[in-house]
Amino acid sequence: MGLSRWTSGEREAPAPLEGNIVATVVGGTVVWFTLFLVQLPFYGWFADRGRTWWLWTCLAGGVMGLYGIWYVRRREAALHRARPEREAAGPAAGAGPAQRDGREPEDGPAPTR
Repeated sequence: MGLSRWTSGEREAPAPLEGNIVATVVGGTVVWFTLFLVQLPFYGWFADRGRTWWLWTCLAGGVMGLYGIWYVRRREAALHRARPEREAAGPAAGAGPAQRDGREPEDGPAPTR
């Protein structure tokens, strides 16, 4: 039985979740920076126990979140700019593998074999 039941390619992968990606990344970044600021007054306690990595992990999460915000905002802007071009070009333009095999995008990705 094992994992072959799930990885054999007989099942289609689920469609990706859609949502407000920018808000999700901003929320995560705020959480990381908040955790860093909440722990900062206890630096001595963390240092005495060799756990300062907790603070630096939160700070690293916040800094990476700033990069993430920059990245997803640029991605959303690029998608927004490209939308009129895709619509004007018609349904065949920019078709990915899921559209080329005659399936609609809502059907999910093409099965892999």
